Parts: sequence; C-alpha cells; structure tokens
Amino acid sequence: MTVDDTIFALSSGQPPAAIGILRISGPAAGQALQLLTGYLPKQRVATLCNITDMVSGELLDQGLCLWFAGPNSATGEDLAEIHCHGGRAVIRSIERALEQIGGARRAEPGEFTRRSFIHGKMDLAEAEGLSDLLFAETEFQRKAAVRNAGGALSRKVDDWQQRILQLSAQVEAELDFSDEDDVAPAQAAMVDQAARPLVREMRDLLKRPRAEKLREGIRVVLGGPPNSGKSTLLNALVEREAAIVSDIAGTTRDVIEVPIALAGIPFLFIDTAGVRESGAETIEQIGIDRARQQFALADIILWLGPEGQGPRSDILVEISSRCDDPEHESKGEDAFILSAVTGQGMDRLVDYLVARAQNLLPDGDQISVNARQAGRLMIACDSLASMIDQPDFLIVAEHLRMARKALDEITGKASTEDMLDGLFGKFCIGK
Repeated sequence: MTVDDTIFALSSGQPPAAIGILRISGPAAGQALQLLTGYLPKQRVATLCNITDMVSGELLDQGLCLWFAGPNSATGEDLAEIHCHGGRAVIRSIERALEQIGGARRAEPGEFTRRSFIHGKMDLAEAEGLSDLLFAETEFQRKAAVRNAGGALSRKVDDWQQRILQLSAQVEAELDFSDEDDVAPAQAAMVDQAARPLVREMRDLLKRPRAEKLREGIRVVLGGPPNSGKSTLLNALVEREAAIVSDIAGTTRDVIEVPIALAGIPFLFIDTAGVRESGAETIEQIGIDRARQQFALADIILWLGPEGQGPRSDILVEISSRCDDPEHESKGEDAFILSAVTGQGMDRLVDYLVARAQNLLPDGDQISVNARQAGRLMIACDSLASMIDQPDFLIVAEHLRMARKALDEITGKASTEDMLDGLFGKFCIGK
C-alpha cells in the first residue's frame, strides 16, 4: 500500500441501490475521470456526464460527476466522485473500466481515511471518532461520535499542548540564562501554578466513563441456578425468543449474547448457564465456568438465585422472578419483584437499567476518551504531576517533553504503523 497509487472504491451502500457513489483518489484521479467522461468538470460542481468505456467506447451509464483538486479535498489529494445508478452491473462495469487505467487499483479498508490523516485533513482522534460514527447504532453513540469526529477532543488536546509549550518555553529560558540548575522559588512557583490546573483537567477527563462503553454497550449478565427463569427474563427484556426456554434444568449451556437499545442506550444482555456447585456433567460444567467469566466482565448482574448468594455484590441486582407463581420465594424489599410472563414489574426494571446505564456511559455533552487515548493521557498527566514542587528545571523540562509526546500520540503526531493499521483496517472499503 502506497500513497503514490490512485485508489478507487464504491463508497455508498452495497448494490442494488438507487445510487452508487464511486470515489477515486490519487495523482491519476483527474485522468481517470477524463478518460471515463471525456472531460474534467468544473471544480466542486456536480455535472451530468456520459460514462463510457475508454477502450470500446460503449456507454456504461449517465450520472453526476464531481471533481476536487488537491489539497482542497477530503483526502488532501486529487479526488473524483461518480454518482451513478446503483445496479450491480452498472457499478461492476465502471469498476472494470477504472481497473484498465494505469496506476489505479481498488482501495483497501480505511485507505481513504488514512490518506486524509496522512495529508493532515484529520488527526487520529478525529479518525477514531469517525470510526465510532460509522458503527453508531444508538443516539448516545451518534452524539459522542459526532463530537469526537468533529474535533472536540483534538481541540482540548491542542489547548493543553499550547499551554505546556508555553511552560516549556519558560523553563528553557530559565535554563539558558541561569548558571544553576536550581531556579528562584518565585519562578518555580509560577510553573507549578500553571501545571496544577492542567493536571486537574486531565484527571477530570480520565475519571469519566470510557468511550468503548458506547460501542460495546452496557453488559447486563443474567445469573442464577438452573431453571431459575433467566432465559424467560432475557426473552422478555429483548422482546423476542432469543433463548430456549424449558423446564429441564441445564437447558442453557453456553453464553447467549443479545445486543439491544433501550431509550437510545446500547445494552448487551447475556444469558448464562445455571450455576450450581455439584451435579453438573462435563458440558454443563464448561457452561458454568463461562458464566463465571461473564460475571467478572459484567457492568450489571441480574441475580435470580437465592438472595445474598450472587457474585460481585457491588454490581448485583436481586431479582425475585415468577411472582405470578404462588410457590415463588420472595426476596427482600430491595429486590425487583416481577413476572416475565405477565409483565408485572418489567417496566420498573427497564427504567432502573436505563438510569443505571446513564451513570456508566459518557455524558452526552462531554468529551470522552477510549482506552488508547486514556493511556496516553495518563502518561501526560503523571508527567505533569511529577514536575510539581520539583526544583531542578532540567527534570521539569524532561517531564514537560514527556507530556507533549504523550499528547502527540493522542492526535497521531507521534504514532506507529501497527497502531494505524489496526485503526484504519476496521473501516469499510469506501472509507
């Protein structure tokens, strides 16, 4: 993969569709458009063109063509778009024509966005926000992704960088004009005074829930002994027959995961095998072990077993199910009393889960960071905290350099090819 190539791909949805959009980016993009249409349209003006095969002269389709000369384009290089009819045969014929152009090839996943990053049209934090936007399925996911794709985190990081650079300039000036490594207490106090709010702001951001929760959803694990009503409750929560329900103990032997949105919030409901200490045969025991693994990963556990016997009391919610059964054993006043069959108590449980999830997800109007970004931000924060009350400005200067480097890694000014491959490889071909 090289940026010297000219790449093309279908950037719209898979055919058949009303319209297909083919993007061409690279040094031969203009030539490709001319060969297919006979001329180069006026920049940024949608122009109706006949699209023909340059070898046979056959008319392939008629559509709108757009031309964006680099660097003023989405990828920072020459870029063309062909808006054609979205039938499979039409798109295949245009793609075959593009393959005949020297230096042009099909794009790899995420290659258009990667070129935008390489040419400075977006930084790494914005690219990660765009990736989240492409996968967004709920309103919470969309809002957070739009904010980061629009550069909210990048602007915050840039503000921190500018303030750290000013501190670095002050420190370097003191080192240049001082005969000693130690500096006047007043000057050291001024540097500390500027560093403290930076540390406070970074720590505040690190305390917020991670952005991954928005993509993965809140993990709600249903647990309890065999035949306690877990699968019935799961089906009632997701409003479909996602799990097999049977009176036979041990029917559920593996983990069943069902993603769903409630009130615009992403959830992942997980049904597990019934947990019991003895009597399980080999296959059932594997299911029990997997259930315990899910308890360790859960954000919320709905426990349908005996009161007080569930795992992880910090996130456990006691459920007294089957209240429609005269023989059911009720739990304490803090438990949710419900019947998945009649629907009694279900609305109250759903309202509780939504309210609990809102505390576990990033605020809709605030910046959030993912695990990669949080790791770099923590390094920057720790570096700045370590320089406070430090009298040796040589050490202070090194801490400032480390903080700047860590922040550069958030936006991609200092990055590795492996990390970039991992990010852009998740994108679709046309991105």
